[in-house]
Amino acid sequence: MEAEDLIYLVSCAVNGVKADPERIAGMDMDALYKQANTHLLTAAVAHALETAGVKEERFVKAKKHSALKNAQMDMEMAEVFAELDAAAIWHMPLKGTILQHMYPVYGMRQMSDHDILFDAKRADDVKSIMEKLGFSVEHFGASNHDVYHKEPVTNFEMHTSLFGSSHDEKMYKYYTDVEKRLLGDGYEKHFSPEDFYIYMLAHEYKHYSMGGTGLRSILDVYVYLQKESLDMDYVATETEKLGIAEFEAANRLLAQHLFSGGELTQADKDMLEYVLSSGVYGTINHRVENKMRQNGWGKIKYALNRFFVPVSKKNKNYIAYSKCYPFFYKHKILLPLLPFYRALRSLKSGRLIRELKALKQVKK
Repeated sequence: MEAEDLIYLVSCAVNGVKADPERIAGMDMDALYKQANTHLLTAAVAHALETAGVKEERFVKAKKHSALKNAQMDMEMAEVFAELDAAAIWHMPLKGTILQHMYPVYGMRQMSDHDILFDAKRADDVKSIMEKLGFSVEHFGASNHDVYHKEPVTNFEMHTSLFGSSHDEKMYKYYTDVEKRLLGDGYEKHFSPEDFYIYMLAHEYKHYSMGGTGLRSILDVYVYLQKESLDMDYVATETEKLGIAEFEAANRLLAQHLFSGGELTQADKDMLEYVLSSGVYGTINHRVENKMRQNGWGKIKYALNRFFVPVSKKNKNYIAYSKCYPFFYKHKILLPLLPFYRALRSLKSGRLIRELKALKQVKK
């Protein structure tokens, strides 16, 4: 029931429709808040509740926090972009950094971080710029994005590429020379509306096929398509190249049916059930299940694959592992110890226990 309430209120928020006070009166606010928070939609729900004259403190607080956090990160981003311009480093805001401004009210789309693509050859220069601006370096050079944080709420993911070598091979190759697709005369670049949408779907599919992705991703698609008129023939051609044409179509139809009051098909319902169970960042249970299904592994094969590390450069995960664990790959004689180091680190964080529980629950 709370999922239906969440979808109803979010639909009201993005469509500018006044929510029904009588329907709201029958809602379980504790359950609604928990569900909305799981999908990072508390601010959107707050806007819908207020149209009916309902001000729940938790939702009001979330709405105010979202607007303030987004404003803070946007101000920080303006400073970063000014420095990148001055250093002649091309850059481009991605995903939610753009989408947040397409929602009816600023702050309605909650943000965890700002994602920015930039010239990978200038990663060291960007690191210097971020440190100069007061950011701490959380991760650098370990993947296809570097992570920076600035108190109290600013998180930036600075992408050297849109996909890493360990990600889906079609997507990695498609976006290898991404500069050719970028538009803009200055150092700040942008995609065409179609290419923005295609990347948005490719990124969503990456998460959807791994640990899952939540309702906010479906809402993003709906909001974007309400704002942009796209060449869908081009979209179909390019998503076919990426291997996500069927996902794009199913995702788009679900978004349109769900938030415009249309009748859901059985395919919609199946996809929605998975999305609702995933939450905004996916779940370890989905990650384990999907990994086993995609590779045709049993539980033992999955466990062995997670324990061993790539030692050959022919392995697609070699680059990712060597970046994450440079000490072990620099001193290759120590590589046999890396699985135990990873296991101990995962045990300390609690991830190993969670993953083992998820593996145990898989019905296979």
